[in-house]
Amino acid sequence: MPVTAADNFLALSGMGAKAFIDGHPCLIGNRFLMNDQGVSIDLMENTAEELARAGKTVVYVARNKKVIGLIALADVPKTSAKQAVERLKNRGLKVAMVTGDNAGTAAGIASQLGIDRVMAEVLPGSKADEIRKLQKEGEVVAMVGDGINDAPALAAADVGIAIGTGTDVAIEAADITLIRDDLTGVPEAISLSASTMRVIKQNLFWAFIYNIIGIPIAAGVLYPFFGILLNPEFAAAAMAFSSVSVVSNSLRLKRVWKNEKERTDV
Repeated sequence: MPVTAADNFLALSGMGAKAFIDGHPCLIGNRFLMNDQGVSIDLMENTAEELARAGKTVVYVARNKKVIGLIALADVPKTSAKQAVERLKNRGLKVAMVTGDNAGTAAGIASQLGIDRVMAEVLPGSKADEIRKLQKEGEVVAMVGDGINDAPALAAADVGIAIGTGTDVAIEAADITLIRDDLTGVPEAISLSASTMRVIKQNLFWAFIYNIIGIPIAAGVLYPFFGILLNPEFAAAAMAFSSVSVVSNSLRLKRVWKNEKERTDV
């Protein structure tokens, strides 16, 4: 059966599209589009709700201001998503999902993954607003995304994490890019970052201790009381030991990374 070309096609961000086919106005999109165009979806509402509860995204098709059908799209989570969510929650982190899907579909996916907080039916331009709301609540927000619509939210988050297989604009907007298309890289990155900050603080602490003790002794502060002066050879050895201890402490990060990899492979 030949397909008639569409005329005056117009894509509506976050809602769908409209065009004329054989002179008849046609729409395809979500219920926001139908409501905006004055199309009643009451006759299809029960069917749409059943599909949404099954975790499917419902797309309405209308012609001449009447719904003539539904399209159900299955949005399958990444295989690594459930494990990533579990590991994030085990670290005591809150996990939320921001999506443009309707509330029923979003709730179905969130239930599969163990996500407690869902922000559904969010238009592409409003994802960044949801991030700012969380920040106003006092949350430090890390956003994970890979699409064009995710870029503003990635930029607004305290830490933006992009999937390496995603769009270029998302990668540019993010602070961290995961090379693999594997969401377990998110808890790995957070764990490694936390360990890195801890090691930096430890190194700074010991560097200050070495200098607070060593510099006064080298300056002869103990000589008037105990007749002790620091031999230049000992001073050089102490400085070398300081550098070795800092580098050795930093090398422990390799063990942290190895442990995280082993947890991912299990």
